[in-house]
Amino acid sequence: MRKLFQYLMLGLVLLLVFLASALLSMRFAIHGRQVRVPRLSGLTFPEAERMANSEGLALTVENRFYSAEVPVGRIISQYPAANSSVRRGWKVAVAESLGPQRAAVPNLVGQSRHAAGINLGRRGLEIGSVATVHLPGAAPQTVVAQSPRPDASDVASPRIGLVLAAVDNEQRYVMPSFIGKTLAEVRAAVEQAGLTTGKKPAVTAPAAAKSGKDTADARAIVVKQYPQPGQRVAAGATVYFEVKR
Repeated sequence: MRKLFQYLMLGLVLLLVFLASALLSMRFAIHGRQVRVPRLSGLTFPEAERMANSEGLALTVENRFYSAEVPVGRIISQYPAANSSVRRGWKVAVAESLGPQRAAVPNLVGQSRHAAGINLGRRGLEIGSVATVHLPGAAPQTVVAQSPRPDASDVASPRIGLVLAAVDNEQRYVMPSFIGKTLAEVRAAVEQAGLTTGKKPAVTAPAAAKSGKDTADARAIVVKQYPQPGQRVAAGATVYFEVKR
């Protein structure tokens, strides 16, 4: 019985030693795969890449900015920051200096996106973010605004943001229901919305004489309409009504 107890205690001790050794090995392995990010600011990209690779890290240029202080081609900033602890194989993103701003920002308003891209490319600039708006009167897919403004001298990035007129740039309305209203009321509402009524609306009885048109319109009740309620129509569209007199 005593020997059995001794064997159990010995087994327990060996198990504890094994667990402690495994835990220590795991901790060492985890910390062994971690490295400190070197300071890359001020280096050229090849220099920064060699330094990052020597630590088992990858390097990528995420942005480029104008800078009067940092010479062209050198690193302005990095992420993760210098001395951060990361795993081997981690990707370090950097921003590269373009030097002082030399290219003047052109006026792109009224140009197509394609033409604006060519215009910017000739100056060493590029299209940044692009937004779309509905702007009645503007040609579809043309630049209606830009950021930074033309000839700006305090530009930080070579990327120029554009606002384009939408492809379907006509002002549109949702057709309301005119059923049950008089033709006089309908004509006034339609004209106020920038629409027009058909020259010859269908009727269920002979049309009134021209001399009594206003009176006839006040008595005529709309029973059908085209386009139907809920449909979208462009500004200036013609609306037709079938009335009952």
